[in-house]
Amino acid sequence: MRARVPASTANLGPGFDALGLALSLYIEVTLTPADELSVTSDGFGVALSDPERHLGVRVARDVLGHTNFALHVSSEIPLARGLGSSASLALAAAAAAGANDPLAVAIARDGHAENAAASFYGGLVVATMAHGEALVEPLALDEQLRFVVVIPDQELATEAAREVLPASVAFADAVFNLSRVGLVIAGLANAERLRPEAMEDRLHQRYRANLLPFANGVLDNLRAAGALASCWSGAGSTLLGVTTLENAESVAAAAREHLVEVSVPGTVLVLSADRTGLITSQA
Repeated sequence: MRARVPASTANLGPGFDALGLALSLYIEVTLTPADELSVTSDGFGVALSDPERHLGVRVARDVLGHTNFALHVSSEIPLARGLGSSASLALAAAAAAGANDPLAVAIARDGHAENAAASFYGGLVVATMAHGEALVEPLALDEQLRFVVVIPDQELATEAAREVLPASVAFADAVFNLSRVGLVIAGLANAERLRPEAMEDRLHQRYRANLLPFANGVLDNLRAAGALASCWSGAGSTLLGVTTLENAESVAAAAREHLVEVSVPGTVLVLSADRTGLITSQA
């Protein structure tokens, strides 16, 4: 079986651990029966070939109950950059192995319902866990929106980004984020309503700022170049500018120039929202 899954960006500013959006970068996993386990790959993650530690192998083994298969992974999704690489791989591996509910498998393995749900359904979603089950609702997304992703070469593991977050937050900060979640949902549904304030956040981005000293400058640059709003992509290190089709390339060009000016190696891409999600086919 072959499964293709899009990358995802989560949080989208104030929607911490709740909002997810599928993006047009993909991972494809192919699983075929074999006499013994083998793992091959191309693209990002090519060095991760140890079967004992490979996430895709562990997921497929859990689904099938054995390791008599050959697994091939082809990925456009950078690792440890806040683009849902682990959730995408877990979802694709579960689907390629024939899981009855690949979304549930991916959430159980990766722990991020919003990333996995966005990759599974495509588009913009709100997702959470309740009573042991994933609750997912699709949200409206303006067709004109494009996403400028600034991907530094620097990796940032989600675990490291979680460690700097506080155990509690002020009541005022919680209210601040709740109001911005409403704004960002309205703005992503209608680009004419998206404003910079919609992606302001007080729950995670400012606590993580010291991990990426260049982040605030990149976010400011994206908005100054014409992005409607900007935010961290998940836990980073990718930074995201939301713009329209008309302005996307000029915003991306400005971001590339800025990276050179501040001596931060990285890649800038203009992506669309993926609106299809998981696709499976016979290998």
